[in-house]
Amino acid sequence: MAVSRRRARRMMNQINVVPYIDVMLVLLVIFMVTAPMTNPGVVDLPQVGQTLKQASAPLVITIKTDKTTELDGKSLHRDELLAAVNASLSRHPDQAVVIAADKNVIYDDVMSIMDLLKQHKVEKVGLLLKPASG
Repeated sequence: MAVSRRRARRMMNQINVVPYIDVMLVLLVIFMVTAPMTNPGVVDLPQVGQTLKQASAPLVITIKTDKTTELDGKSLHRDELLAAVNASLSRHPDQAVVIAADKNVIYDDVMSIMDLLKQHKVEKVGLLLKPASG
């Protein structure tokens, strides 16, 4: 009796990574050679003849902890404040408005002043901060 023995084929559960490593090393060498040749995109900035200075000092709106507002040291109600800001901006349209609020003032109070100014077309509004010492 001739019984042919067939060898059962086993599934191969390994992957040959050597060709992938070879390809990756070739790509690495290509990128290392070509990287110094590329232009990083240098921007040539224009020059000015003199340093830029602000045309006029900004208007300083001060908000104190008791929610009172001042414009350049003069205590004003919000309606008066808005009228004074608009009057000053009509004389100097490029003038900025800066809000200097006490650090204990509620954020909502500062934002309501900024919103009031933005609603009445005051474009240059900023916050005044004290630089950190140290």
